Amino acid sequence: MSPSLQALLDQPVWSALDGGHRHLALGGLLARRYPREIGPFAALADGGRESWDALAGLLAPDEAAMLVTPHAVPAAPGFMVTPLDPVLQMVATRAPAPSNLPFLVLGEADAPEMRALAGLTNPGPFAQRTHELGEFIGIREGGMLAAMTGERMRPDGATEVSAVCVHPGHRGKAHARHLLAERTRRIVEAGRQPFLHVYPGNHGAIALYESLGYAVRARLHLTRVALAA
Repeated sequence: MSPSLQALLDQPVWSALDGGHRHLALGGLLARRYPREIGPFAALADGGRESWDALAGLLAPDEAAMLVTPHAVPAAPGFMVTPLDPVLQMVATRAPAPSNLPFLVLGEADAPEMRALAGLTNPGPFAQRTHELGEFIGIREGGMLAAMTGERMRPDGATEVSAVCVHPGHRGKAHARHLLAERTRRIVEAGRQPFLHVYPGNHGAIALYESLGYAVRARLHLTRVALAA
């Protein structure tokens, strides 16, 4: 992996909002965020006062934003800054073999079921328009959405795999493995670097990702920020 791509992945939110999701970005040169109905992620150009002031102008009094950074975020005047559990960033080192499962590309008509499945399985933030971040694929069984996964942040040259969800009634069928492998393969075939984020304590997920060729690249800080009352 090139040093330039590694630098982009160190700041995945900023890199996405300055790259593949530039059309979704709110803000400007100092601070950017996704629309609230897409997700809570935001980013600062640097740790300077002007950048924090710019972020303040993007937040409503009743909402919080999530920062993903290579270093801990210090306290900032006018903000409540709450460090959360860090995440591991893993990158794919190879393309998995194709699967013979009947994957479906999910669209706008599937969005209510996608939100319901995400709400049931809690894969991370999944808002009203999260499904617009990239291509989502799923498996239907018995007429219902049994499993899905999709794309989230898109820095130039890379795509994040996210929202790996399996309905509790359809676990034990290796759906997560097959979906993750297919999503990863499609990203590699598009000439992009697949990556994902996982909590260090989620040993089962980490073992699955490693079995599909993912390796830990970095440990990133996750921070909740909101305007001080």
